Amino acid sequence: MTDEDDAREHGIEFGDVEDELESMDYPVDHETVIERHGDAEIGLPDRSTPLEDLLEPLQDEDQTYQDADELTTMIKNMVDADAVGREGYSDRGPSTEPDSNGDDAESL
Repeated sequence: MTDEDDAREHGIEFGDVEDELESMDYPVDHETVIERHGDAEIGLPDRSTPLEDLLEPLQDEDQTYQDADELTTMIKNMVDADAVGREGYSDRGPSTEPDSNGDDAESL
């Protein structure tokens, strides 16, 4: 796995901001995250967007993040469905579920 693969999760390219978020002192409140890293660009498949824009819907909530994992999970949750690619897509090959006749897909 390359460094680029490590930085991209669920269609989101964190880049250097992931290291910056990990180096923060936790717990940290939402306002502090935005003050320090709000202008950091988060890469999506078709564009990039500032972290502040992704987390904007949470600005009126009294949100505190306990660790970097909780913060990056929140970022992933706030990204719209377009960032994750085709819904229901799998590159794992055909299903091995029995078809409507009861035959296994692999035995066909």
